[in-house]
Amino acid sequence: MKWQLLPAARFADAAPHWAALHGAGPAAPMLAPAFVAALLAEFARGPELVALCEDREGLCAAAVLVPLGGGRWATFQPAQAPLGLWLQRPDAEAGRLLAGLADALPGCALQLGLTQCDPLLQPRPPDAPRTRTLDYIATARIDVAGSFDDYWNARGKNLRSNLRKQRNRLALDGITPRLDVVGEPGRMAAAVAEYGRLESAGWKARGGTAVAADNAQGRFYTRMLEALAADGNARAYRYWFGERLVAMDLCVLERDTIVILKTAYDEDAAGALSPALLMREEACRALFGEGRFRRIEFYGRVMEWHTRWTDQVRTLYHLNHYRWPTLARLHALLQERSTAITRTGA
Repeated sequence: MKWQLLPAARFADAAPHWAALHGAGPAAPMLAPAFVAALLAEFARGPELVALCEDREGLCAAAVLVPLGGGRWATFQPAQAPLGLWLQRPDAEAGRLLAGLADALPGCALQLGLTQCDPLLQPRPPDAPRTRTLDYIATARIDVAGSFDDYWNARGKNLRSNLRKQRNRLALDGITPRLDVVGEPGRMAAAVAEYGRLESAGWKARGGTAVAADNAQGRFYTRMLEALAADGNARAYRYWFGERLVAMDLCVLERDTIVILKTAYDEDAAGALSPALLMREEACRALFGEGRFRRIEFYGRVMEWHTRWTDQVRTLYHLNHYRWPTLARLHALLQERSTAITRTGA
């Protein structure tokens, strides 16, 4: 087993290897080379490294890493990335890979963390003397199986009744809702600009976190969606009340999986209406009808509204490797103490 390290600025050199490893594993559109390249272009600060590992059978792992100081390294994790940037061949053993990578990193890492791992993509390993896992967040998905009518009839009565009443109200007001989908690369910049205008009119603008066509977030989503759309792997869902755009989803997809990365809606148009939920119903109906997808992923922290749409919830996790078992035990003790203090308020 041999690790090769490259400056992240040379990700283009590693991209063919990354693509081969990515394509050989489960569908994960947020780990596609185009997604990673766009993250690095907008959010990398210089010290990030690309790591590639080969064994006798060929490429077995790849990662983008960032130093945290004090001998600690972790997968590069800007807020726009739902998962840590780590890939491994399904038959590879994570603990062994991490041990080799820790030795290869500058200064020999004392702690190496894989952040925000998905057990559907990388089964959660048991704790070992030098590796430990930690819960991150619970996240939800919709399993696309059977007909939409069967799925919808299994939802709670309150959800179905509420959205039906909203549609009736729109009809009484003479408003025709409609859903359309943008998938062409040349239209993605305009779609991100539209999304930014929706988000910038709401609470995220007040918090300074809204997407805008001319900020780093807007540039990232435009670049990433354009690149993925060239292969048919990006969509912007737009929902209209007549000629008024009231909600949008920005999505990436791959094989049998579609991920809803971002949702925004017109807060002024909401009132007693829920534009985003009305859009979600129509988008889900269309996705069930396509017959292509098996999973609709949210990848955010589970909220109450998620549980009205699905009961499929799992826990994402962090995986930490330590140079010595003593460090692992010490870190575990510190985490336990911190948790106890938080619970007691001491």
